[in-house]
Amino acid sequence: MKILMLTWKSFGNEDIIAAFRRSGHQVVEYPYSDKGERTDAESEQLLTHAINSASPDFIFSFNYFPVASVTCKKTGLPYVAWIYDSPYVRMYHYSINYPTNYVFVFDKEQYLEFHRAGIKTVHYLPMAANTERLCSMKDFASFRKTPWYNQHEVAFIGSLYTEKHQFFQRMDKLTQYTRGYLDGIMAVQKQIYGYNFIQQLLSPEIIKDMQNSLPLHTGTDSVESIEYLFAQYVINRQITADERKELLSAVSEQYSLDLYTPDKTLQLTGCANHGPVDYYDYAPYVFKTAKINLNISLRSILSGIPLRAFDIMGSGGFLLTNYQADFLDYFTPNEDFVFYDSKNDLLDKIGYYLKHEAERTEIAKNGLQKITADHTYLHRVNEIISYL
Repeated sequence: MKILMLTWKSFGNEDIIAAFRRSGHQVVEYPYSDKGERTDAESEQLLTHAINSASPDFIFSFNYFPVASVTCKKTGLPYVAWIYDSPYVRMYHYSINYPTNYVFVFDKEQYLEFHRAGIKTVHYLPMAANTERLCSMKDFASFRKTPWYNQHEVAFIGSLYTEKHQFFQRMDKLTQYTRGYLDGIMAVQKQIYGYNFIQQLLSPEIIKDMQNSLPLHTGTDSVESIEYLFAQYVINRQITADERKELLSAVSEQYSLDLYTPDKTLQLTGCANHGPVDYYDYAPYVFKTAKINLNISLRSILSGIPLRAFDIMGSGGFLLTNYQADFLDYFTPNEDFVFYDSKNDLLDKIGYYLKHEAERTEIAKNGLQKITADHTYLHRVNEIISYL
C-alpha cells in the first residue's frame, strides 16, 4: 500500500515509518503544520492537493486531526490515526464518526467510552516499541561523554507538569468551599489506582465557580463536556504534578534518584536533576543502564500503558510502574514488570529490587522478550492493515 503520512514533532515517527516500509508499504511524508484549529479551509486545500499528487491508499497520523478527517471524507480516502496523547479533546469533534475514519487509542477504557456511545470508528490499539532499534543502541561511548552519565540506581524521565499550562494555579477566585472540595477529591484520588472518579464528581455548582476563574468552554463543533475539560486538562494534570513531586521526593530521600525533566529548577535531596534528555537518541541509554526505571502515569490515562513503559521494557530496562489495568492483558506482574499501588509499596519495592539483582535482571529480560514477541511497531502496523 501507499501511505501519505502526516509528519509533525510526534514520538514514533521514524519507528513506524520503518515498520511500514519493512512490511512492504510505501510511505510519502507530508509535513503537517497544525494550527490548533479543528477546521481550516487552507489546510484542507493543501492536503487535498497532496492527496491528488501522491494518490495514496490511506492517510496516517499520530494523534487525530479533524482537518485530515474532513478532507478524507470529502475525497473518500481512509484516514488512520493512532492517538498516544491523553487527554485528547479533538477526539470529541463531530468528524470522529465519519465512516472513512480508523482511529486507534491506547487506553482501553477510553475505547470503551466511545464503543458504549455507538461510535464504531474508534478501536483499541496499545502502543509499541522498536526493539530492533533500541537493542542495537550499543554506542555507550557517546553516552558516557554526556555530563549526566553514571550507573543510575533509580531513574525517571518525564514532565513534572510544572513547566507550562498550569491551569489549576490560575483559579485564584475560587470560594473557600470549592477550594476545599477540590483539595479533598484530589487527595483521595491520589491514593487510588485503577479508577478515576474526578470527572463524575464535578457538580454544576463546582464547575460554575471554576469557570469564574478559568473560563473554559466547549467547542461548538464537538461533544466534549465542560466536566471533561476541567477534570482532564486541569484537575488530573494537577494531581499528576503533585503526585510526581511527592513520590520523587520520597524516593530521593531514601535512594539515589536521577531525574530527566524539562523543569530544571526542581531540587530534591538525593536527586540529580539533569534537565531534559533527547527521548530518541539518549533516553534508551538511561533505560538500559538504570537499575530501576520509574513510570508515574498521567492521571488522565484511565487504564492504558504509556509509551514510556513500552520503551523501557523494549530497551531491556527494568520497569517499576503504578498500577494500570491494561498491563494485565499482556504482561505478568513480577515476571515482566513490577507495579506499585501506594507510596510505601513503591519505596519497599525499590529497596527490594535494588538488593535482588538476579530477580531484577530476569524481569527486565522477560519484559524485553514479551515486547519483541508481540508489541513492536511491526506488529502494530500489521494490526492496522488488518482493519483496513
